[in-house]
This record gives sequence, structure tokens and C-alpha cells, in this order.
Amino acid sequence: MSAAPITLIEAITQALAYEMRNDERVLVLGEDVGVNGGVFRATAGLHQEFGSERVLDTPLDETTIAGLTVGLAAAGMRPVAEAQFDGFVYPMVDHIVCHGARLRNRTRGRLHVPMVLRVPWGGGIRAPEHHSEANESTFTNVPGIRVVLPSSPQRAYGLLLAAIRDPDPVIYFEPKRIYRQYKELVPDDGEALPLDVCFVLRDGTDVTLVTWGAQVKECLEAAEALAQEGISAEVIDVATLRPLDFDTIAESVSRTGRCVIVHEAPRTAGFGAEIAARLAESCLLDLKAPVIRVTGYDTHIPLFKLENAYIPSVASIVTAARRCMAESI
Repeated sequence: MSAAPITLIEAITQALAYEMRNDERVLVLGEDVGVNGGVFRATAGLHQEFGSERVLDTPLDETTIAGLTVGLAAAGMRPVAEAQFDGFVYPMVDHIVCHGARLRNRTRGRLHVPMVLRVPWGGGIRAPEHHSEANESTFTNVPGIRVVLPSSPQRAYGLLLAAIRDPDPVIYFEPKRIYRQYKELVPDDGEALPLDVCFVLRDGTDVTLVTWGAQVKECLEAAEALAQEGISAEVIDVATLRPLDFDTIAESVSRTGRCVIVHEAPRTAGFGAEIAARLAESCLLDLKAPVIRVTGYDTHIPLFKLENAYIPSVASIVTAARRCMAESI
């Protein structure tokens, strides 16, 4: 076990180190991940422990990083690549979508691509353009890959271990706003958490709050505030967006009859729209009020001063939950 509580970014480092010690096929690659330990220090110390053959500093070329990662995985390695920022992922899409996500099907199972692409994700750190995007929906409709978004140090550790061990490509978005926001005790025991399941973090009877990533903290705080008003909110951390564990969400909404979906990404075609559509298809007769979404705006995240106004807040989630409670079908 860690000697003391650790942050989310330290939990990622701990998971990488554990898996590299126990599986020689695991290697790390990306821009500045080696000698410098990564722009966010996620790979700090790994180069010193494992050397330059397993911790590879690459050129500043995301297309090459993605192609190399797909090739290494298809050849039997288990590479973990870093897209230094979320806005840098777009040059990687060609290799990941056209090759990584398709090789198992293309070869009828003769090849598979056990790769992880780590993507520092989302706003809230006052970074410039291309450094603060919530672009998870870029990958949520792509067959053949998993999309994972941890929300705490413990889940970051367990889900990253599971992602590295998975036989297919995993896009692992890391909410950088909470990289160092708080700490938890994280046993370094190599125990993976299950992929493809939601985590119910708080039980409730009146309204279901569905969210992922950095917004989990705001939803838990909103649930606490709502409890002071006599409103019992259940909080679900989706964690794996693709494939979606819709059964857990549907079971909760069938009990509460109300649902508020919260995400930082732009509203139009955000992943919350997919969840709302499935609720309309499967749970319409259980709903006591329309599903409400609390999201970012249909703009690029504004720089610096307006960043906090763009990201859903505890107050906006509480307001939405109150409105959901007040409305009826």
C-alpha cells in the first residue's frame, strides 16, 4: 500500500510502474515521457527504473506516436502512449480508428491491438487553446475500442491496470483538473477494477445524477447540498463510456424516476445525449420528469477568465436537480 494518500496523477504513475515490473511487454512512449517524466509528471521515475528501451521519448509527432503504438501492440507488446494534451489527439485518430480499432475484425481475430492511449483531458487548469478540450465523444461511437474516464485516485489506478491488460485498444482520458485536487490511499496491489461497469457512488431515491471524470466531485457535492433540502440524489460514475453499462443507469432511473446528466463536453452530440436517448427508448414509462442535461456550451472552451463559467458547477447541478424535481410528465 502507498505509505500515504496519493493524488490521481501519482496513482497513474503507480499503476504504470506496477504493470511494467510485472509484464515485460508493457512500455511507455510519448513526448517528454522519458527523461523529463512527462508534462504532468505522470511518468516521473519510470525512465530511471526501466531505461530508454521501455520508456521512449518520441518526436513531437502525434501521428507517428499513434502508428507506432498500433504496430507495437499488433506485434505482441502492450504499449501505453501519451497524447500530451486532449487537443493533440486529432492527428492520432487516423491510426487508432482506421487500424487499431479494426485489426481484430479485419484479421478475423488473428491480430489484436492491446494498446492504451492516455489523454490528459478537460479544462479547469487555465491552459491555452488545444489544451482544455473534453473530446470523449470523438471515440464513443467507434466500434472496437473502449473509452475510459477515471474520477479518483483509486479508480485511476484500478482502471488503468485493467486497460493495460485488455486485449483491445483503450482510450484512457485523464481529467487533469483533478490530477492533484485531492488524495486517497491506493494499495499498490495490482488489483484491477472492472471495465464496462458504472460505479454507484451514492445511493438515492429521488433523482439520479449521471456523470464521469472531473464532474463526479461536483455531483457528489451537489448531492450533499440537495440532501440538506430533503432531496435524495443517487450519483453514478459512468467510468467506462464505451461500452456503456446502461443497465446500472436504467435500474437507478427506474427507481428514482428522474435523471440529470452532467458532463463538461459541449452539449450537442455530447455523450450525455446518447444516455438520454437510451433512457427515452427503454425507461420512458418510468420517468416522472424529462431528462435534464447540464453540460458545457457549444463553443470551444473559453480561455482563462470564462473557463469556470463554461464548466458545470455544483450550483448549476443543484439548480437542474431542483427543476427536475419540480417538473412532471
